[in-house]
Amino acid sequence: MYLTDEKVAVLGAAGAIGSNLVQTLLASGTANRIAMYDPFEKGLEGAAEEIYHCAFPKADVTWTAEAGEALTDAAYIITSGGAPRKEGMTREDLTRDNARIARQLGRDIKQHCPKCKFLLVIFNPADITGLIALVHSGLPPGRVSTLAGLDSTRLQSALAQHFNVRQDRVTGCKTYGGHGEQMAVFKSGTQVDGVPLEEILNGRTANSIGMTPDEWTDIQDRVRGGGARIIGLRGRSSFQSPAQQSVFMLRGVLGQPYEWPCGAYVNGEGFNHIMMAMPTTLSSEGVSWSMPGGTPEDLQALRDSYNHLVALRDQIVADGILPPLSRWKESNPNLD
Repeated sequence: MYLTDEKVAVLGAAGAIGSNLVQTLLASGTANRIAMYDPFEKGLEGAAEEIYHCAFPKADVTWTAEAGEALTDAAYIITSGGAPRKEGMTREDLTRDNARIARQLGRDIKQHCPKCKFLLVIFNPADITGLIALVHSGLPPGRVSTLAGLDSTRLQSALAQHFNVRQDRVTGCKTYGGHGEQMAVFKSGTQVDGVPLEEILNGRTANSIGMTPDEWTDIQDRVRGGGARIIGLRGRSSFQSPAQQSVFMLRGVLGQPYEWPCGAYVNGEGFNHIMMAMPTTLSSEGVSWSMPGGTPEDLQALRDSYNHLVALRDQIVADGILPPLSRWKESNPNLD
């Protein structure tokens, strides 16, 4: 009935993303043995009670305010357990506090579940928090990923709305690099009703609708600010879409197709010691990445996004939350 009966630890489970994660894991038939963790014990108990009231068949759901208890023997970990983003904040405004949470997460994993098969980090800035957790956890880099596909689904949604077509009629949408305002929004490979976006930008139409370069720029800006737009509309950060995409990612590790980019530890092809969204494949071995194809403009945007992430990483090193790059292998022997 479920894709796995191995333990899945959901961290931040009292929050909106975390509680939706638990419900989606069960409702989608992905996992039935779930450990809910959150330091907010009263809220966590309430979230667990709601799950119990759903009466999912064969559900084995526990809750605890002790991180070690939740993590012990966990095969899979999905964590939204950072400070939430509020209106007027960028993802990167959360960096310092959430970086410390990510460091402790890595240390807890090393202590309680060093054989974890897959760690998915959601809380922002996910590229940096995922990288910190990886370095301190000791896990192989392919076993750690971050939520990145949400940016590509936002691109698909924005284009579908512009061209007035059903969302699945827009294909090949991809964003790479950082999960932030400096992400690289690719036009290469995207099609609307079978018409390449590059050709539309050169005068063709899709569903009798065209797109000017300025409109494309507006779409890119909308995608980069997609999270802020949700906060402005709903008064809180996204929770349904990140929960859904995260479960889809775990399903990818469990053998189901997953089409969107994922965050991966990248050390090669001119990108060094960084976590960022790339073309990826999910499998029982975790996440593997490859170089994207794209226009010179696309690839330059990727390079710019990488450079921005490097500056964030180096600041975290300067803050003492990450060791110097030359000492990463001391914390995690699996890193080059």
